[in-house]
Amino acid sequence: MRKRIVHLRGLALAQVPATEAPGVLPGKQQNDIPILEDAYLDWSDGVITGFGTMSELARLESEGYGLGEAPEEVLDGTGRWVLPGFVDSHTHAVFAAPREQEFALRIKGATYQEIAASGGGILNSARALAAKSETQLVDEALPRLEALMRTGTTAIEIKSGYGLSLDSERKMLRVVAELKKHSPLDVRSTYLGLHAVPTDFAGGKAAYTEAALNHWLPRLVDEGLVDFLDAFIEGGYFDLSDLSRLAEASHRFGLPLKLHVNQFSSIGAVPAAVAAGAWSVDHLEVLEPADLEALAAAWRAYSAGSLAAAGGAFQKRPTLPVALPACSHFLRLPYTPARKLLDAGIPVGIASDFNPGSAPCSNAFLLWNLACVHAQLTPEEALVGLTLHGAYALGWERQMGSISVGKQADFILTHPAPSLAYFPYRFGENHADRVFKKGVSR
Repeated sequence: MRKRIVHLRGLALAQVPATEAPGVLPGKQQNDIPILEDAYLDWSDGVITGFGTMSELARLESEGYGLGEAPEEVLDGTGRWVLPGFVDSHTHAVFAAPREQEFALRIKGATYQEIAASGGGILNSARALAAKSETQLVDEALPRLEALMRTGTTAIEIKSGYGLSLDSERKMLRVVAELKKHSPLDVRSTYLGLHAVPTDFAGGKAAYTEAALNHWLPRLVDEGLVDFLDAFIEGGYFDLSDLSRLAEASHRFGLPLKLHVNQFSSIGAVPAAVAAGAWSVDHLEVLEPADLEALAAAWRAYSAGSLAAAGGAFQKRPTLPVALPACSHFLRLPYTPARKLLDAGIPVGIASDFNPGSAPCSNAFLLWNLACVHAQLTPEEALVGLTLHGAYALGWERQMGSISVGKQADFILTHPAPSLAYFPYRFGENHADRVFKKGVSR
């Protein structure tokens, strides 16, 4: 069924056909995005089939374009915008309970590390998750995904990591597999077995890492539950030797890496992640010159044509830094120095880190504001980070992330707005009037 929206105030991040569209926009290119005014958008059978200005449409129709194939439904977009659907490449959206008590403790002065050391944080979430069934977790997660879609998110990644045992990690990943079946969102699963070490695990971190990578992971892969591998590489959690073992597992099983790095300290994880071919490094609240140079060197190689940057197959790709501004806001941490990354010719992604402890926020429009205000991104740069670069971090840049003929018809029809900058400017609101996933209004 062919459909069309006409007289749009703006159509943002419109690209050439998906087979030719750049899958990533490094450095200054992240700000220079196409925006069409007084525009139209066509789609059919879940795929974008055309777009342009109303004057172009009138010319095409006068030349016979569309004869015998008139849209079956035409929507009036006067005053409104079409934006690509947000692609959230970093979430912990499967969890068993909120952690508002820890929020209250932080207000009184406790740090994230102090709460974790006292048995809170990730270990708190692991205890709660062990006590719930898969059915309960699915029933609780589906409304969260619905809330994400209402504010414009059309595709997400969901991590395990609150299991910390084979049974509970499998439980989490089986829940994600059910969400893939029952949610209209496109969903990727990530095995975050190296998230924290249980306090009662015999043999400590070394034994736990051995179990998580050499005993649990093969079984989870055999069950088809894993799309990506991840680890929390940070002082007091997992170190570079653990990252090296995870990289070996990545190549052994053909699963790309997405890594938590540099949230509280820089321990060499960024250069190691780049060398391992990680598709993204997420957090980066702390960024040292060596970290910046490792990322910049990878993107210089891409610009020179010696590294691929497109397609969903497991291949060596330049590593994308992904900022998590809601986490910085909630924990009162420094914000990822996105401006410094962009100025060095490096693209930047933005994700929610939606989780019960450090980023209980699923509104991508609020993330847009935080990225502009605190990470000093322009509205255009932040939009690309939330859409096209989110797709790149998941290997989906040819399917989604921009308005492009041949891509899925995943887009937001906004409430009336005078400009693109209005969306992050008028913060705290849901600007999505209707959200379309594969051409269907949700």
